[in-house]
Amino acid sequence: MTQLSLFMRTRHLNGPLIAAILLISTAPLYAQRQQQDVAKLKADARNTVGIIGGDKAKTRTYCQIVDLTAQLDQAIDKKNKKKVKALTEKVVQLQKQLPEFVALGNILEHVDLQSPDGREIALIMQSLAQSCPE
Repeated sequence: MTQLSLFMRTRHLNGPLIAAILLISTAPLYAQRQQQDVAKLKADARNTVGIIGGDKAKTRTYCQIVDLTAQLDQAIDKKNKKKVKALTEKVVQLQKQLPEFVALGNILEHVDLQSPDGREIALIMQSLAQSCPE
């Protein structure tokens, strides 16, 4: 066997070994990044809920969006296109006044609500909804 073929064979075998080593060595970094991301999402949720909850006008706007969203769901179920359009426009206008509401939506997009961390974030946000009149 020539040195070149031995090198190629060894190199061929080392490829999967190197890939496996890289995967094993980067897995803790990936897990650490996920934990940091979840911790950041929790902090962002707490901060955003605090901003909205600490301002009566923002809380009122938040509650209006929640109420209109419930009405929107009903209009969708009833297939009332005219009402869906009107309610959607109102929600969009209110969201422009309350960018924190959009931030909460962005947080929810990045978390699995079935996971323990996701449920914790949902509870943080639910605390804000409790300030809304029923």
